[in-house]
Amino acid sequence: MLSLESPLPGGETLDLWDLSVDPGERDDLCDGDLCPFLTVYQLKPLRSQGPLFAKGVPVIARVEGSERYASGSKVRPNTVYSLRLTHGEFTWTVKKKFKHFQELHWDLMRHRILMSFLPLSRFALQGSQSEGTILGLPSLPHGGEVSRRPSSKQKHLEMYLNTLLEMNLYRDHHAMTEFLDVSQLSFIPDLGPKGVEGMILKRSGGHRLQGLNCAGHHQVCYRWSKRWLVVKDSFLLYLKPESGTISFVLLFDNGFNIQVGKKPTETKYGVRVDNTCRSLILKCSSYRQARWWCQEITELVEDKGKDFLRLHRYEGFVPPRKETPARWFVNGAGYFAAVADVLMHAQEEIFITDWWLSPEIYMKRPVQSDAWRLDLILKHKAEQGVHVCVLLFKEVELALGINSGYSKRALMLLHPNIKVMRHPDHVSSIVLLWAHHEKLVVVDQSVAFLGGLDLAYGRWDTHEYRLADLDGDNCLGSKGGAALPGRDEARLDLATNQHLWLGKDYSNLIAKDWVQLDKPFEDFIDRCQTPRMPWRDVGVAVHGMAARDVARHFIQRWNFTKTVKPKYKGPGFPYLLPKSPRATPLQLPFAVPGAQTTNVQVRGWEVLRSVDRWSAGLHECSIYNAYLSVIKDSQHYLYIENQFFISCADGRSVLNTVGDAIVDRVLLAHSKKKPFRVYVLLPLLPGFEGDIAQGGGNSIQAILHFTYRTICRGKASIISRLKASMGEDWKNYISFCGLRTHGELHGKLLTELVYIHSKMLIADDRRVIIGSANINDRSLLGKRDSELAVLVEDTELMTSVMNGQAYQAGKFALSLRLDCFRCILGVTSDLDIQDPISDCFFHEVWQARAVSNASIYDQVFRCLPTDAVQSHRALRDYVSVENLASVSPVMAHRHLQKVQGHLVQFPLEFLAEESLLPPLNSKEGMIPVEVWT
Repeated sequence: MLSLESPLPGGETLDLWDLSVDPGERDDLCDGDLCPFLTVYQLKPLRSQGPLFAKGVPVIARVEGSERYASGSKVRPNTVYSLRLTHGEFTWTVKKKFKHFQELHWDLMRHRILMSFLPLSRFALQGSQSEGTILGLPSLPHGGEVSRRPSSKQKHLEMYLNTLLEMNLYRDHHAMTEFLDVSQLSFIPDLGPKGVEGMILKRSGGHRLQGLNCAGHHQVCYRWSKRWLVVKDSFLLYLKPESGTISFVLLFDNGFNIQVGKKPTETKYGVRVDNTCRSLILKCSSYRQARWWCQEITELVEDKGKDFLRLHRYEGFVPPRKETPARWFVNGAGYFAAVADVLMHAQEEIFITDWWLSPEIYMKRPVQSDAWRLDLILKHKAEQGVHVCVLLFKEVELALGINSGYSKRALMLLHPNIKVMRHPDHVSSIVLLWAHHEKLVVVDQSVAFLGGLDLAYGRWDTHEYRLADLDGDNCLGSKGGAALPGRDEARLDLATNQHLWLGKDYSNLIAKDWVQLDKPFEDFIDRCQTPRMPWRDVGVAVHGMAARDVARHFIQRWNFTKTVKPKYKGPGFPYLLPKSPRATPLQLPFAVPGAQTTNVQVRGWEVLRSVDRWSAGLHECSIYNAYLSVIKDSQHYLYIENQFFISCADGRSVLNTVGDAIVDRVLLAHSKKKPFRVYVLLPLLPGFEGDIAQGGGNSIQAILHFTYRTICRGKASIISRLKASMGEDWKNYISFCGLRTHGELHGKLLTELVYIHSKMLIADDRRVIIGSANINDRSLLGKRDSELAVLVEDTELMTSVMNGQAYQAGKFALSLRLDCFRCILGVTSDLDIQDPISDCFFHEVWQARAVSNASIYDQVFRCLPTDAVQSHRALRDYVSVENLASVSPVMAHRHLQKVQGHLVQFPLEFLAEESLLPPLNSKEGMIPVEVWT
């Protein structure tokens, strides 16, 4: 397997995909014959579906038995024949009465007569006859033969049906396909077993929706409609027979239940199928038929789709998956490049959901052409027949400027195969405060990326954390990129481009928030005066069954959005179908070089999420449960990187207990006199626009208030509770730090914080949580923002060191931690960082380096925030003094040479004498407290 390495600025290397190609070279995308799954996007009316059976593969029928029963006032009993059918790897059962055979016979006879009169069809018939095929219809036994020789009649019916199935003229006729209960969805391997199909009547309504969207979805006013029902191992759907359009998809989940009878269905011969989001009522022609549907669905689901019928560990919606190849990514450069390569190998579907998506983002850099621009990659794949589905968070425009409306328009103008939906509608859904915060990319339901990285401006970065672009002395703004319909942009010759960050991608969100996103290639901050803010983030890629689980989550959200928003109800926005977990290929179509298999005896890779009725139609907070469990069960250390750290429950403003769990774990270690370390990395300032020299603004101060309340201020804070039990000994257990870097811009020394956007927890070099969830109530409780994460555990162990002793560490977790420590501490040898809990490392390396670096930065730049400023008055005095970098650049350079890595102490005393809550008469003060926590 070929593996390439691509140099990045600063000497860092990035593993590329072994199948990496130029975007213009891969035009051999499979068609419907080679990619049968694409059929789900090309469904036709039932009576004009065309051939459904695989060429050269016989369809074999066997009459396995019959049942006789009395019906109503009829004297003669009815007979139902059980037919077992086989077509290649697919087997299924149908039950038919003799009258159904008679109806089939007459339909095929009419078809035969019609074909003989049509001029063109006559040639087809003659051609078939010349091949030796007998086109005459076999005879049916007479009805009177039933009582005399039932076994003989079964044999005759079996021969009759098999004779018909050997003739293409009759086998592919719609009367035959309806008789056999088959459709275009029957023989798609990725959808799993054939399942159960047939024509039914279904009742409208039954949705359980939040907010004003529920109008018209109740059970008082309803109508009956004729639909073709398809039941697979993990979902059911029904479609309109006259058009083939899928009208609804019901995913099986822990709320699955099926009942028969008038009482639960309020209709004669009714069947009720429930999941968490809907009660679907079906009407059958008889009680026997209703019981048959119930039995077949129950057996299929409980045998093949049982993974989804109950809640699993951490109250999650899917079980742990074993032997899952996975790979971590630290920072956006490697993550974006890997996503781009996988997108270029998409053959069927691309799913993307982001809090914010920038269509014109470049996935590989430096940029020498438009080949690796996200929107053009998606356009190229859509032209090849790939279906691209994008879900965007619909923001409250007065409060947030990410302009999802522009992103939607820009993408949907590219090609009809690109569909973009936004959610929620704030008034109708009564959701004004919460967001869809998850970030994921899924390709062909086989490879999934997730974590903290939106495909958006400002996220792409390397371990170098540059403050200026490659051409730092060139202060000219950038305008570049290919012009697309509706976007009149000046162009830069990208062949001579010297920038890593073009246009809006060069950013510093605290200096200035993004504006005019509909002009993507125009700068919005001065590259001569303002350094960019480096962005630290963590993502992960996964294959196989776990990727199917991530795809299922996206499909659930997509279908839910289509159901609740009237503008998406038409066929222009199709329902999506999950591939069967039982159909996961043994050989991956493509893989991430360097992907490590998390192979454990009991557990492996587990998809976790925070969702609620407003976001996905049901409630789950498995991310929160996993955090609490991993912290409680940890034995040696916890390493946390997170954008927010708001915890320690008080029952009023803060409800999550992650901070409390950390306190309990440290107190346990102290009581047993065992070493235990907690490393917490946070951004030095919240990511809101504001001048920290003037206090930072109300938004920044509000987040700082709740962060300090969690860490060190107030009786409920972590440090206050630890001090009460062990005094100053708390410093042996827990460390709070941030990241900072420095550089030159136009010959001027400057510094900037590294914005930590990661959402990651590593425990004991064995367990890792990576996702989109921050440590706060918004992300963890489930009832607020929607989030997605994964828990990775592996027993692919390798020898390491823990507290001076040999220790078997998980390969995935250890390699990730070592990469983080190398980058943060600026070390080149793993010997200094191998043991994360030794006194030598914790005090003499980690703590000492954080203190030293922070002291140097304060001396040279008089940085903010700092412990030297504890009041607004002190802040004014502090910023009035010129810093060393301005007074004596030569001396400042000498000091900065002593900086090692990026680690600095988190300033616990910054503005400690001030109340940081927003004034009640400010707009931030009028916002509910839940927005900040």
